[in-house]
Amino acid sequence: MKIVISPAKTLDFENSLPTSDFTLPRFLDETEKLNETLKTKSPKKLAGLMDISKALAELNRERNLQRVPEYTPVNSRQAAFAFKGEVYLGLDAYSLSIEQINQMQNKLLILSGLYGLLRPLDLIQPYRLEMGTQLKVGRKPNLYKFWDKKITEAINAELQEGEDFVNLASQEYFGAVKPELLKSPVITPIFKDYHNGQLKVISFFAKKARGTMVRFALDNNINKAEELKAFNYEKYEYDEKLSTEFEWVFVR
Repeated sequence: MKIVISPAKTLDFENSLPTSDFTLPRFLDETEKLNETLKTKSPKKLAGLMDISKALAELNRERNLQRVPEYTPVNSRQAAFAFKGEVYLGLDAYSLSIEQINQMQNKLLILSGLYGLLRPLDLIQPYRLEMGTQLKVGRKPNLYKFWDKKITEAINAELQEGEDFVNLASQEYFGAVKPELLKSPVITPIFKDYHNGQLKVISFFAKKARGTMVRFALDNNINKAEELKAFNYEKYEYDEKLSTEFEWVFVR
């Protein structure tokens, strides 16, 4: 089974790492090409392009200028331990055992606007580039067009024939994938909460639940998507009546 998730806007390059093992991203040439485009953007342009504050724009301008093509543990950090957001709060990678970290490396993939597709132990340098950013790169009008074929082919290279593929990424990021070209059908869990008497997707809780489901898969060494229907962390339960063949709804 392979699972794909989104990255996070916030980063953690400070906490002590539980492992020194690392791998390198597969699309470093493409990352360098994107960064060359980003380096031409002033803080003002970045602020408008990414809809971020002046301070954040200046920070990311510096990141773009300082990024180097050589990735080492000195200037980089493994992706699963660098991202810090709701999904990664649910995953809680820092508390994984070494055995679980190795399992995560084999099961999990992370979509990225700058790196395309990452494995958990792939080294990354600090950045901010959301997939929905309307960044024109050469003849490609945006990041979706820049990445779609490359990411889809990379996922197919990871998938064994008949292996389950579970999408726990946001719509923004999974939009860079061409599901119709994948070897396996896409199973998409959806997390809903009762709020004011109505059952709905609440963004913060849904994001955390995606990471928590990854943690559930690692804790239980799950290799078949069907076993994810037993997911019960944070009091979620699979609802067969609300689910379809490829969209599985979990409620609490």
